[in-house]
Amino acid sequence: CPETSSLERPAPPVPSEETRAPALPAATTWPQATSDVAPDPDVRFGTLPNGMRYALQRNASPPGQASIRLRIDAGSIMETDAQQGLAHFLEHMAFNGSAHVPEGEMVKILERLGLSFGADTNASTGFTQTIYKLDLPNVADETVDTALMLMRETAGELTISQEAVDRERGVVLSEERSSDSPSYRVTKARLGFLLDGQLAPTRMPIGQATILQTATRDQIASFYARYYRPERATLIMVGDFDPAVMEAKIQARFSDWKAKGDAGPEPNYGVPARRDTQFRLITQPGAPTALQLAWVQPPDYTADSQAKRRRDLVDYLAMQAFNRRLYALSRASDAPFISAGSFKGDQIHSGNVTAIYVTARANGWQAALSATEQEARRAAEFGIRQDELDREVAEVRAALQVRAQQAATQRTPTIADELIGTVDPRQVITSNAQDPAFFEAQAKTFTAAEVSAALANAFKGAGPLVFMTSPVAIEGGQDALAAAWNTSRQIAVTAPTATTAVVWPYEDFGTPGTVAERRDVIDLETTFVTFSNGVRLTVKTTNFRDDQVLMRVRVGRGLLGLPTDRQNAFWASDAFVEGGLGRIGRDDLERVLASRVFDSQLRLEDDAFSLTGQTRPDDVPAQLQVLAAYVSDPGWRPEAYDRLRNRFATANDQMESTDNGVLSRDLAGLMHSGDRRWTFPTRAEVTAATLENLRGQIGPDLATGSIEVVIVGDIQVEKAIELVSKTFGALPARTSPPPVDEAARRIAFPRGGDAPVVLTHSGRPDQAIGYVAWPTNDLYTNTRGMREVTLLGEVMRLRLLDELRERQGVSYSPSAGAYASIVFPGYGYISATVETPPDKVDGFFTAVAKIAAELRDTPVTADELERARKPLMETLQRQRQTNEYWLSALAGSDRDTRRLDLVRSLFGTLEVITPADLQRAARTYLKDDSAWRLVVRPAPS
Repeated sequence: CPETSSLERPAPPVPSEETRAPALPAATTWPQATSDVAPDPDVRFGTLPNGMRYALQRNASPPGQASIRLRIDAGSIMETDAQQGLAHFLEHMAFNGSAHVPEGEMVKILERLGLSFGADTNASTGFTQTIYKLDLPNVADETVDTALMLMRETAGELTISQEAVDRERGVVLSEERSSDSPSYRVTKARLGFLLDGQLAPTRMPIGQATILQTATRDQIASFYARYYRPERATLIMVGDFDPAVMEAKIQARFSDWKAKGDAGPEPNYGVPARRDTQFRLITQPGAPTALQLAWVQPPDYTADSQAKRRRDLVDYLAMQAFNRRLYALSRASDAPFISAGSFKGDQIHSGNVTAIYVTARANGWQAALSATEQEARRAAEFGIRQDELDREVAEVRAALQVRAQQAATQRTPTIADELIGTVDPRQVITSNAQDPAFFEAQAKTFTAAEVSAALANAFKGAGPLVFMTSPVAIEGGQDALAAAWNTSRQIAVTAPTATTAVVWPYEDFGTPGTVAERRDVIDLETTFVTFSNGVRLTVKTTNFRDDQVLMRVRVGRGLLGLPTDRQNAFWASDAFVEGGLGRIGRDDLERVLASRVFDSQLRLEDDAFSLTGQTRPDDVPAQLQVLAAYVSDPGWRPEAYDRLRNRFATANDQMESTDNGVLSRDLAGLMHSGDRRWTFPTRAEVTAATLENLRGQIGPDLATGSIEVVIVGDIQVEKAIELVSKTFGALPARTSPPPVDEAARRIAFPRGGDAPVVLTHSGRPDQAIGYVAWPTNDLYTNTRGMREVTLLGEVMRLRLLDELRERQGVSYSPSAGAYASIVFPGYGYISATVETPPDKVDGFFTAVAKIAAELRDTPVTADELERARKPLMETLQRQRQTNEYWLSALAGSDRDTRRLDLVRSLFGTLEVITPADLQRAARTYLKDDSAWRLVVRPAPS
């Protein structure tokens, strides 16, 4: 369900009975017209005579690019009973022909401009809005004018032919199939219980399959005419352009848009019913054992204002303080539940909801319910302490400071998404500089008493509404749920115990290390350093994002060092970070560093275990200390591992309930011929697993393995060297890793040419997946050839989309791509996949075989090659303008300089690939007898 819980869009206050309204009228002006909140001075606002609003912002990060968002104030909530799903169906029709763009041409036009369908060209339909997105690779007049033309066509010139509707029907039904999972069914049931008697639960955006199967063009066109109207449209543009010039383009393109016919009515969302405590138990195979406690108050339709924003901040601080208590409970040695979290916010303009979500152990739902009920009651009765408030204020202050410091280099698509995100909640667009100033002015007057009152108020309204889902039937059913609740209510609660003061114990790692070797790679502006203890450092200073520093600490051998014949224990790797450090637990770690910006995640790479972090320049010392402490003194707390294992106890059941779940669980193991480094654990293996399994596979490399630190971002090289010398450089000497057993490098691709491998799932009988892959090579053995294969995969993706989505209309998500390893010799593949009804899987394999044969027999056209190459190169070019790209590209390059050559040669290689090259690659690799096929289909009933 859409929900609002972020700092930028906090929960609205509770209106009085007299001010609540049954319907939310359409917005016709920018909200600052009736607000005392000043808008961002860098945004140019406008409204055309026809009522269409637009907002423009200049932003040159990355340079020469732009993003467009067109929002239509219409979603599934505007549908009638007979139209359920047509708002989403209409969104699909935007790509299927208009007055000036023939059917099938829109996507090709965008590809020729360098936009990739799905990545740069996208759309989404929600309850209250439909949003169309274009991310432009350049701001040349041709590109911008074409993009605005296509948005104008979408807004008011769609043809919506019956033939196009019939072809797209299968695509929409494919999306409906894919979305129908246990989690979706639980969400739908939970929303129906939460907003019982209101409109929203009856208007899920995906709609009803029976309506989608029979919808006519006239039904869709009627919705289009009634709701796609200029007065319901908002256009957002952000990018490296002159706002005055762009404004003139928008006015010229959209001023002639006129509404046709009568406008559609505004929906009556309804108001929350007056309800006391109620219970709902849902048995849903494939879903986890989970609980929700909720309180529903009337929605708030009051205008954005400074007073409202202050109340919102108080609510946010209150809920965050409460969440800290829930987190602490989940991390305790005798934790009553696996995880829990709460939010307070608007729910589809239908209610102001406070909800606590809890994941319980399979047989521990009573303890989870009791602990959650009592913690909520404790919070309402005793409030929060001043030290808790101080921590939340520090966290918010740090977050807002980072946003302000990064504002000048915030990326264009992110800004565009944030601006369009203010339209539905009707917020005044403010800047990253205004927000911290407003917060600081308010923070001076926050008191624990005020925040406590807000917390107590959050647990009022209709309810509590107690919702539970279980994968199996619960003895006693709903009556048992009510009895457990009533029992808990009889237990008195006491004031929470104040936390003890803690200090950060990892500021000193010993004598700073000295630099033994330094090497500068001038063309890539990268410095490589080796310290006397053997630790290696790679630093690249960038200006992509102000105040952003990314780190990756690579230790040991990763997958190369794990056994091939025993289950990889890394499925429980989250327990490593959650287990905290030897001298401080995770909860205290987060508390003592509350005002610092840091992160820590453990990842498994082919040739290393890596710890990653993201921070700002001022907090680089703390970030390095955290990562160095995790390498040198991890906590290995068993309670964190037990919580992870309990969460995974039903993972197999959840995955088996959908075709995509089975594919994601089993594909990697099959593609590596059963090598246990890539397989997913069985139920029995999860049950029998212990912390020592994880520690035994990771611990030795952390303790003695070689260490490589990669730092990219807004930091000078000399400063990075100084700070690393005090942390990783001060650790005991690390020797070179032992040689890797060559057998560990050998991976067998599954044998092709046989009948498909068949897996089964327990979900809907009309859900199935077809998958086919051909073995290729690693990236080093034939770098040019593998880049040809990458481009070949893009061509195959275009043809699959054209055949299966556009011509046959059988699938929402046909895809293709290629992979080539830089660690495992000879390993690589090109693959294609589709979600489709079971009776269409053979047709998919036939279509793929036909495409492969055509690619072998006939060179692609110059136009098709460019429609594949240009979006790929534009995507890669955008990626190279991010710290994330360079953090990944430089990893491991200190010892394997071939990785630097891969970076240098990428564009030059892709630019010169010809149709003949792709045909040669297809003849080399796309052979029928090497194709390995997989089917995921429903289990026999």
